[in-house]
Amino acid sequence: MQFLIVDDHDLVRETIAAFLDHEGIANVETAPGLEDALEKLAATGGYDLVLLDYDMPGMNGLAGLMQVQSANNGRPVALISGTASPEVARMALEAGAAGFIPKTMPSQGMASAVRMMAAGEVFAPYSFLRQADTSGGPDLTNREREVLRGLCAGLSNKEIARELGLQEVTAKLHVRTLSRKLGARNRTHAATIAKDLKLG
Repeated sequence: MQFLIVDDHDLVRETIAAFLDHEGIANVETAPGLEDALEKLAATGGYDLVLLDYDMPGMNGLAGLMQVQSANNGRPVALISGTASPEVARMALEAGAAGFIPKTMPSQGMASAVRMMAAGEVFAPYSFLRQADTSGGPDLTNREREVLRGLCAGLSNKEIARELGLQEVTAKLHVRTLSRKLGARNRTHAATIAKDLKLG
């Protein structure tokens, strides 16, 4: 598999590459900026995973993420950052990022996250995503918690609606709201987050 790390700080870029190499992940290339990354993507046709620094010149917020996603031909692109907020991480996931990795993550955890995202999974450290939430967890209504328990049990919207005495369209709206509150890309991701937070 081929990986690309894009960061404008030489030390950070090379340290992450060394982390991954130490954990047995070979075939890691690097680029010092967005334009260099786009050139490499055009020349190679894409990578199995691109780790993209959020804080580089020219990124223009999540616009740079979308550029790289397009240039990588639909293959995974994840953000890495030492300064981005949990809200930025959530927005990146909603925009289709394969994940979000804080630069403070230990090398072993980073390697596991890279393997997971390269395999098509979504990764984000939920403890980081919860930092902006002073209650220590998402603010869910009682009904949303009931719907979430149904999600965690693997029930369809129709089954959740029947169990709770709701219209199916109402259950579907609750699932959509839950996904937004949890920073999840879909119902399966929402259930995974809920289990991690012991909500379901």
